[in-house]
Amino acid sequence: MRVAMTGMGGELGTRVAALLESDPRVEAIIGLDCDPPRRRLQRAEFTMCDPGDRDTVVHTITDFEPTAMVHLGVYEPNARATAGEAIERTRQGARYALGAAAECPSVDRLIVRSGIEVYGRSTSHAARPDESRELRPTSEFGRVLAEVEQIARTSASVRGAPATILRFAPIVGPHFPSPLGRYLRLPVVPIPPMAELPFALIHQEDAADAIVRALTVAPDAAVNVASPGAVTPYEAVRLGGGVPVPVVGPGWLVARSISALLGSPVPDHVVELLRRGRIADGSAVSELLDWQPTRTTIDVVTELFEWASVVYLRNGEEVAA
Repeated sequence: MRVAMTGMGGELGTRVAALLESDPRVEAIIGLDCDPPRRRLQRAEFTMCDPGDRDTVVHTITDFEPTAMVHLGVYEPNARATAGEAIERTRQGARYALGAAAECPSVDRLIVRSGIEVYGRSTSHAARPDESRELRPTSEFGRVLAEVEQIARTSASVRGAPATILRFAPIVGPHFPSPLGRYLRLPVVPIPPMAELPFALIHQEDAADAIVRALTVAPDAAVNVASPGAVTPYEAVRLGGGVPVPVVGPGWLVARSISALLGSPVPDHVVELLRRGRIADGSAVSELLDWQPTRTTIDVVTELFEWASVVYLRNGEEVAA
């Protein structure tokens, strides 16, 4: 198997690449991203480029002649990228990388990262959309993920290959640059009033394992990937010993501005989660991937607050500050 991967510079992509390096079935790996991998990789090749650099993206992928395309190039706002920049980077990256995959006769499967944001805001505690639910995204992030899914299906149909669409719950993990994870770790966390609807998460290690598993079984389907259970925003903050502070009206706008200045911007899809919850029916993953998450949502939240804010490398080993 020859694997081309976008998003290798992120924590998720770096972990997936490391897992693939240890798989004897994987002959070669090449990755692309605007940042280098988070850790040293042994066998994978890497090309640093902006996802919007069409020529570099297309030539790198087509010259490699992959048999599998793993598209993880999904970007969220951070201290270096606004919401608009992250959305456009995600859109362009999907068009160019998946378009290149459509031009490769060697490609026999596509694995694509999406998210349960494509279903839109929750309406009740009982709302658990499964994969048959019509996509009705209500945030810019959800809408661009729906676009990515459509691009993937079009590319797969050109190749006559299966497209496995992994609709992840919000991914959280050590040093994973998740807006939600950074926000929840603030010592004082502004919370919209009446934030009582629950949300589910998925640990970055489980997310990476699901991607590698999808490469093996490659179902031609969308599949929700979420840890069992759910928490409300108030429960999540209290689990970490933080202080949830209800904020209304203009105070909420001020709180978001301060959070952004502290390096933890709160994009609209995270605000939507805090106000309306976000869960999905993840029961199909065991059948479609023959796999299940190893952690519950409560486990993921608990671990979030156990991770050190700063980790140094000493003699090749991670040491918490």
